[in-house]
Amino acid sequence: MAETKRKGQIAEVAVMAFAVERGYRVSIPFCEDAPYDMIVERHARLERVQCKYVETDGRVIIVRCRCANNWVSTRYTAATVDWIATYDHVTKRCFFVPSTMLGDDGRAQIHLRLQEAANNQRRGILWAKDFTEW
Repeated sequence: MAETKRKGQIAEVAVMAFAVERGYRVSIPFCEDAPYDMIVERHARLERVQCKYVETDGRVIIVRCRCANNWVSTRYTAATVDWIATYDHVTKRCFFVPSTMLGDDGRAQIHLRLQEAANNQRRGILWAKDFTEW
């Protein structure tokens, strides 16, 4: 099995465990061509969740908001997913970015800070701790 596939599966299992521990129901698409990894029934709604694996440097979590398959890169949007759930293997935590942050054309990535920026920037910072609850 390819290393990237294995890492993706680790992220999916971690997000599933997070959801099930909170009493949510999880469904998995039959084929691998869906733009999401799972459907989560949460608060009487079905939500499409795309899972990502990351190994942070301890300062920032880079949430990749795109898929690269067969030499084609596609950005996720609110039309394709409701959440991008990122599992950080270093901290063993999940972070949940709502698709409303992706914009109409999608974004390449979103940075969630674990520590203050080295240049002391305060404005425009997205703190990872604000994306741990779902």
